[in-house]
Amino acid sequence: MAKVAFLGLGVMGFPMAGHLVKKGGHEVTVYNRTGAKAKEWADKFGGRAAPTPKAAAEGQDFVMCCVGNDNDLRAVTIGADGAFAGMKKGATFVDHTTASAEVARELDAAATQAGFKFIDAPVSGGQAGAENGVLTVMCGGAADAYAGAEPVIAAYARMCKLLGPAGSGQLTKMVNQICIAGLVQGLSEGIHFAKKSGLDVQAVIETISKGAAQSWQMENRYKTMNDGKFDFGFAVEWMRKDLSICIAESRRNGANLPVTALVDQFYSEVEKMGGKRWDTSSLLARLER
Repeated sequence: MAKVAFLGLGVMGFPMAGHLVKKGGHEVTVYNRTGAKAKEWADKFGGRAAPTPKAAAEGQDFVMCCVGNDNDLRAVTIGADGAFAGMKKGATFVDHTTASAEVARELDAAATQAGFKFIDAPVSGGQAGAENGVLTVMCGGAADAYAGAEPVIAAYARMCKLLGPAGSGQLTKMVNQICIAGLVQGLSEGIHFAKKSGLDVQAVIETISKGAAQSWQMENRYKTMNDGKFDFGFAVEWMRKDLSICIAESRRNGANLPVTALVDQFYSEVEKMGGKRWDTSSLLARLER
């Protein structure tokens, strides 16, 4: 059992923090920008709500964080009321936000200077993965920091791995999103083609999913896609945020991402169709306009 704080109680953070209590048996303090959400969480799980990130972080062994983007992350870490101002020496800050590798390295340097540890640890698995405690966690940081944090992260993770120094977790999450973007577009085109050809989509997918075309997206999304339902899982606006991070990083490291850039443009078209909050499989809707 450890003393843990969790900052950010959105669709991911709320259940993740809950698993720290229910499965991990940890003493948990939470902070959320909207205080009512923190109170709701504390009432449900029996933890404590703090008024600021600093207050949440004070005296904790681990501080977990899952917010929206680089700016949100800086807002809860840096400054007089930020978590870093309350971190004790030797504690560990674990950031589950999907953010840039640049901000991860920046915060790692600030943590090192202040005498505590930092791990960038973005997650994959979506809201369902968070609720069921089966997320994949991609980590960057020092080996000793990871070794201490991994048993705590295990409360909501199915897979957790250290990929390298600070920023490596974020870079790995970028690889994850790059791979997903191409897969979803390919699946959308395949279903669209099958329909235009007069094939039974369900029979086609049941057949090809047993071969080389199989993917998580195919197994878990083809039925809802075929039914024209796009309110399951990761939203288009979130995916576009992630892909913008990937594309910006590619400009720095020289990687060529032609398909990723194209799919990002397709998602921008989905947004114009009113699909900002549709899930990522809504690429099919664009083809069937």
